[in-house]
Amino acid sequence: MIRLHHCHQTRSMRSLWLLNELDLKFHVVLHPFDRSLRSLDYLSVNPAGRVPALEIDERVIWESGAITEYLCERFPEPELGRAPGDPERIDWLIWVHFAETISQHTAALTQQHIALYDDAMRSPVVMRIEAKRLEKCYGALERRLLGRTHLLDRGFSAADIGVGQALYMARHFARLEAFPTLAAWYDRVTARPAFKKALPPKRAELLYKRDFYEAWDG
Repeated sequence: MIRLHHCHQTRSMRSLWLLNELDLKFHVVLHPFDRSLRSLDYLSVNPAGRVPALEIDERVIWESGAITEYLCERFPEPELGRAPGDPERIDWLIWVHFAETISQHTAALTQQHIALYDDAMRSPVVMRIEAKRLEKCYGALERRLLGRTHLLDRGFSAADIGVGQALYMARHFARLEAFPTLAAWYDRVTARPAFKKALPPKRAELLYKRDFYEAWDG
């Protein structure tokens, strides 16, 4: 049995989307996004106290990039990965892990806007800098996607999944309107049924209570 430890609207969503694309049988263990992830029980699964964690083949894998690489190697037939020796392997690795570059800036903004409840603790400077860093990531993606339907020339892959999920979170803090090629790509990949299955269900407790968070001016 494959088990995915998951919180809504977090990095574990990219692993959930990938499992759906692979059409595998798996069980989702849903956790609230709170201190329970630091419990001794959960730390025995993921010692970092984070999601995702994937139980598979009598092992636990934690780190979304590692999960992506393992699943694409373990289940190669849909060709969502690019094997060693494939001409697209290097580009695949770059964009799979670029998802985490986007997510680190989103995490900083999530901390500022959501995790810090006292306005005196928030930093307008950090908010503006991290939002601009997201826009720089958007610019890199815009340039990559010019003339392409997906991030790799041979078509949709787990790189699109990782980056697409990272943008799903980042769009709460930096808008896509100035990046039309990227916005069109995002619309395409998130129209996929497997993405829609990875979304939080109706009435779920959400991490992001708003569609967009404006930079705070103090």
